[in-house]
Amino acid sequence: MTDQKTIDILRVTHLRGPNIWTYRPVIEAWLDIGTLEDHPSNTLPGFYERLTGFLPSLVEHQCSPGVRGGFLQRVREGTYAAHIVEHTTLELQNLAGMRTGFGKARQTSTPGVYKIAFRTRQEQVGREALVAARDLVLAAINDTPYDVTAMVTHLRNQVDDLCLGPSTAHIVDAATARKIPSIRLTEGNLVQLGYGINQRRIWTAETDQTSAIAEEIASDKDLTKSLLKSCGVPVPEGELVKSAEQAWQAAQEIGVPVVLKPYDGNHGRGVSLDLRTQSDVEAAYALAFRKGGGSSVIVEKFIPGNEHRMLVVGKHVVAAARGETIWVVGNGVDHIDKLTDDQINSDPRRGTGEDFPLNAILPSDSGEIILELERAGLTPGSIPSKDQRVLIQRNGNVAFDVTDLLHPSVAAAAALAARVVGLDIAGVDMVLEDVTKPMQSQRAAVIEVNASPGLLAHIKPADGVGRPVGKAIIEHLFKLDRDGRIPIVGITGTQKTGRIARMIAWLAHISGKHVGLACSEGLYLDGRQVESKDCANWEAGQRLLINRSVQAAVFENGSQTILAEGLAYDKCLVGVVTDVGWQESLKAFDILDAEQTFKVARTQVDVILPSGTAVLNAADPQVVELAELCDGKVIFYGMDPNHNVMSEHRAAGEQVVFVRDDQIVLAHGAKEIALLPLASLKPAKASQPEMVMAAVAAAWALSIPPELIGAGLRTFESNPRKTPY
Repeated sequence: MTDQKTIDILRVTHLRGPNIWTYRPVIEAWLDIGTLEDHPSNTLPGFYERLTGFLPSLVEHQCSPGVRGGFLQRVREGTYAAHIVEHTTLELQNLAGMRTGFGKARQTSTPGVYKIAFRTRQEQVGREALVAARDLVLAAINDTPYDVTAMVTHLRNQVDDLCLGPSTAHIVDAATARKIPSIRLTEGNLVQLGYGINQRRIWTAETDQTSAIAEEIASDKDLTKSLLKSCGVPVPEGELVKSAEQAWQAAQEIGVPVVLKPYDGNHGRGVSLDLRTQSDVEAAYALAFRKGGGSSVIVEKFIPGNEHRMLVVGKHVVAAARGETIWVVGNGVDHIDKLTDDQINSDPRRGTGEDFPLNAILPSDSGEIILELERAGLTPGSIPSKDQRVLIQRNGNVAFDVTDLLHPSVAAAAALAARVVGLDIAGVDMVLEDVTKPMQSQRAAVIEVNASPGLLAHIKPADGVGRPVGKAIIEHLFKLDRDGRIPIVGITGTQKTGRIARMIAWLAHISGKHVGLACSEGLYLDGRQVESKDCANWEAGQRLLINRSVQAAVFENGSQTILAEGLAYDKCLVGVVTDVGWQESLKAFDILDAEQTFKVARTQVDVILPSGTAVLNAADPQVVELAELCDGKVIFYGMDPNHNVMSEHRAAGEQVVFVRDDQIVLAHGAKEIALLPLASLKPAKASQPEMVMAAVAAAWALSIPPELIGAGLRTFESNPRKTPY
């Protein structure tokens, strides 16, 4: 085809924090749609049918009409290729298992060139989805083939490899619901919740409260049993052995039937149950020894009943799941592997990924199942007679929710077991005849206590309601009135914002806090310059937020930083805007005038917490307009106390800072709180009262007493002290 249309991706930027588009990280891409600028979707023959044939699930996108099918309505009526690429990118991410919803497309000042922004939870996946979406849309336009299934499979694999695991993501989502910020610290599942000194860390189901000693105890099954027994927790009688002969001897002493399992095993690997003969015990020993990596093997008394997993968080059981045995029924034709595939793996709840609560099973690949079959005189290739029931698996499949059925004595025993070992989050495995009955009325025992327990069986059980275990973990880490935040101040504008940031940080420091500062004049900790280069950027900001000693942080945010990276933090307590000043450098971002610059500056105000304050320059009309966008309070500052903005704000009982008779005045409604003589300051500061007022207003918003503000201004040094190391 000679008239093939093209879409060129000119620029791709990952905005990792709040930005001009939204509060969340997005990818911003610039697309040149070329001649498609003259060909909206309703002028492209067959395009709608081909696009919906590739991605029928686009019907779920509401777009501007706000209804299901709204986006496809726009496609029918006529919309532009960049807008279609935006929605297609979102849908490819959704199909790959990375749910996203936010997206926008806007024209630039260059004909045919558009900016699109779309939410992504992982940069590499988002970038690949963008390229795939461009290619898919072009295939629909040019009537060429496109393998959607192959691409979605590839993206899904990328999501599995690069995104947070489902358990960690569940905890992070629970934190987000509590408005607790999060930072992913590695490419794995190590995540920081909160900022600075108030942060907590998780690694899947481990926390920074999880004791290394407790983990070692839990990994030593014999020691765990000894401690549990000494504290009155029922455990099966058992013995550690190092040979098949010792295993049979121990089985005779304990009394058959027995259980054999690896000393260092987990997830039920190498575990054999209800062993009664010497040959069975010796075969089970070989399996446990192999699955345990050559470590010792435990022989235990077999307790009849079902295996259960109790998830203990803090001092309480927050979820419980039951296991079940698995059987197949012969038809006289198919071998056991085939029967298992047809009768068990056909269950849609079974699969190989983390999205499935039950694992797929292949008897010929499982030593535990082969051993079980051999005890019945069978192999995976055996063909059972018609209606013959064959036991495939005795243990495992612990994914059937029984939380609401739990007897209090059972929950108490599980919680006690976790405390004895010392784990703040534990998976306590118990064998119970009936989870609804008291412990003392049945044969019951704790068989294992596990650190870093899997959460998926409780989040997405095979049967029953999913449990909010992430919420329970967050409540364990943070008291209900805590959000893990520290006081954060952000400053944007063009009027000495670096020096203002330094002054605010100094005032916060002398109020008794360890303060971090990232600004154009460097990176600072408690007034000491750690780096002298320009640190008004996202990376330097993150360094402060992950520092466990930082109790408050101050950030300078230039318009270029907001446009190129986004803010380093999600929310702030105080946001300062000195002016809405357009600069030549903003042309590179297609920001061409003060009106467009206003949208950049509002990013700083948009992220102010409802409990926070915007500090705004009353002399700049565009800055004044930002006041109505603030979710918190507003402090105006200005040289003229009679300026109508200042007068009206003060008359409404609000806070203002101004200069009168060479003194900085703090006024709250009719009451004047403090007077700070400019003459008491060093000449360099006294000659720049606007800069000083901005810093004073921010410090006032941080509830720093006026006496300390005055002392801080007098002791502030324009030339920073460098660290001695």
